[in-house]
Amino acid sequence: MSSGHKTLTVFLTVIVGLLLTILNLCLHWPLWTWPVMATLLPVTALTAAKVSAPSEEFIPRECRLAPDIPVAEPERREQRVTAVSLPSSEADYDFLLSATVLWRPLEAAPDAPPVSHSGLAVSAILHRAGQITANQPPRRSALAQHQLNGVLGVMKADATGRVLAMAEDVTLTLSDADAARLKKLSTVRKDTVLWEHERKYECDRRTYLGQDVLKDTGSAVVWWLTKNEDEVKKTVDDIGLLAQLSSAANNREIPDLFEHMVPYPVPTSVREQGPPYDSPPDQYGNGHEPMESPEAMGAERFGAMLASLGIAPDDAESAFLAQQWAQLLGALGHGTAADAIRTRFDIPAPSGMSPDATDDAEDAGDAGKDAAGCG
Repeated sequence: MSSGHKTLTVFLTVIVGLLLTILNLCLHWPLWTWPVMATLLPVTALTAAKVSAPSEEFIPRECRLAPDIPVAEPERREQRVTAVSLPSSEADYDFLLSATVLWRPLEAAPDAPPVSHSGLAVSAILHRAGQITANQPPRRSALAQHQLNGVLGVMKADATGRVLAMAEDVTLTLSDADAARLKKLSTVRKDTVLWEHERKYECDRRTYLGQDVLKDTGSAVVWWLTKNEDEVKKTVDDIGLLAQLSSAANNREIPDLFEHMVPYPVPTSVREQGPPYDSPPDQYGNGHEPMESPEAMGAERFGAMLASLGIAPDDAESAFLAQQWAQLLGALGHGTAADAIRTRFDIPAPSGMSPDATDDAEDAGDAGKDAAGCG
């Protein structure tokens, strides 16, 4: 029994004796109870000593083969790697990996060569990470980072079986230049798709309007009536406008049936002037054919000059000027051009000329030749 057990036994015995003495004095027990209490005190001391004594071990300590020695947990080591390039699913775009590599050496054979456990651990982690990032597009760096945190967070042995390795605090990013390029490419790609849709939408609308709605006046009227079902009178009033619109959309003249209903008729001077003289037909066959000969073109231009001066083709002044110009051209030796002007203004060719007229024409011809020589 140790000293602590003895002290506890004495303390309990004294306490019990005091309690019994106080009870006997307070309750006025008979005198014979005093010997009984004196007998109970040793019994109480023995009972307290028995209860407070420690239980005996199943196997005595001296009979054991070896003492219990606590086994210390192996030391865990770590190393930080930063900005290590790892491949992605797209060429020329690499991820940048940063992580804390943790490892624990494994027991090796007695004849095993010495190794760098930190090097083996880092190599194993980079190999495992590269297998994940090689299948990830560079635009998904955040998603790949979370996947790496889960895959690399498991302690696994390396290929040599000499070390267990894992990684914590994994971050996966792109370089600033690559991130800017990818953002720009994404913007351009989205804008291109949007532009293609807008162009297709515009082309579809132009085809629908040109080849269906404005194919002719009737199609335009039916389309306008479907848009304004309750305004039949308004549709009828707009027939002229629709006829002019459909004719302009197809580069053709307004049908005679609807010409009187057109709100913006073609000016009379433009109709009399005729088509432009220097506008050949385009590749679609639109426009006007060129004149057959330079002389006929000159006659048309002479008529256009008179129209620009406000002289109508059927006016007497127009016929007089045309006749004088034809005589002048004939005197200068341009008979074909003179005949073209006479044909254009319906002037009969002279069967004979008086001497005075002949002299005047010759004088005019000489003056014209002199003027031409001076020029």
